[in-house]
Amino acid sequence: MKAISQDALGGPEVLKMVEVDKPVPGPTEVLVRVQAAGLNPTDWKIRENGGLLAGPPFVLGYDVSGVVEASGIGQALYKPGDEVFGMLRYPQGHGAFAEYVAAPSRHFVRKPAGIDHTQAAAIPLAGLTAWQALVDVAGLKGGQRVLIHAAAGGVGHLAVQIAKARGAYVIGTASAGKHDFLRDIGADELVDYRTADFAEVVRDVDVVLDTLGGDYGPRSLRTLRRGGTIVSLVLSQLDASLDAQAAELGIRSETMLVEPDQAAMRALAALLEAGRLRVEIAAVLPLAEAAKAHELGETGRTTGKIVLSVPH
Repeated sequence: MKAISQDALGGPEVLKMVEVDKPVPGPTEVLVRVQAAGLNPTDWKIRENGGLLAGPPFVLGYDVSGVVEASGIGQALYKPGDEVFGMLRYPQGHGAFAEYVAAPSRHFVRKPAGIDHTQAAAIPLAGLTAWQALVDVAGLKGGQRVLIHAAAGGVGHLAVQIAKARGAYVIGTASAGKHDFLRDIGADELVDYRTADFAEVVRDVDVVLDTLGGDYGPRSLRTLRRGGTIVSLVLSQLDASLDAQAAELGIRSETMLVEPDQAAMRALAALLEAGRLRVEIAAVLPLAEAAKAHELGETGRTTGKIVLSVPH
């Protein structure tokens, strides 16, 4: 099969189309014919510095939407021809930038009929990250106030909608040009980080979702009520310091990595089917143009998600 691989760490130019063996599904796994694969910032970070993975060669990609082609022994959820979408295990389960992937059946759910493979492929990692951070870790409830950083980004714009679906009051940080989009998907209050310091204008927040890291965590503590929660998605050497600062203020500080989660994927699918969640697609490029897709993502200026289409 064809796949996008790399033999060295580096810029987008290290990505190349290669021929590799088609995977064989193991016990309780499914073989999925990939129709589309979503990109996430972790993809270009791992491409450049390896992240939590050993060195290359490897095929990146965690977001998959496609069609079940075959099953390993003991797999009883899906039949050949079923359309599914899901997230490969992070970080070791990479491999979505290819014509086929094999993964545990419970990493997938059925794709809603009302969305196409491009939309479905844009959801899993970002959607699961937002759901797990807001719902599972922070326990966000109706009537609470949540501050979402980089609210127009891949995780951010899904987090805005998930928080609204939970009945929360949503405050987002984003450049002014993205405010209309964010209001359209439900944000209640917006801060243009280029002209205002959110830490000076936002107060009495119950939950902060920090998608950026750096000094955003410490600065966000000033916006939280005592008893509030900050969830960081960026592993950092500052984590211990942030935890200590938060504890002094009576704030809970958590850092998390996303995991495959069938129950949360079903919840996301239900929101999609109910029209309460939609994904913004910034660009769709063919698999062969993965390097160009990485370049676009690394600008940090896209709204929503970038997706690779996988022709067969």
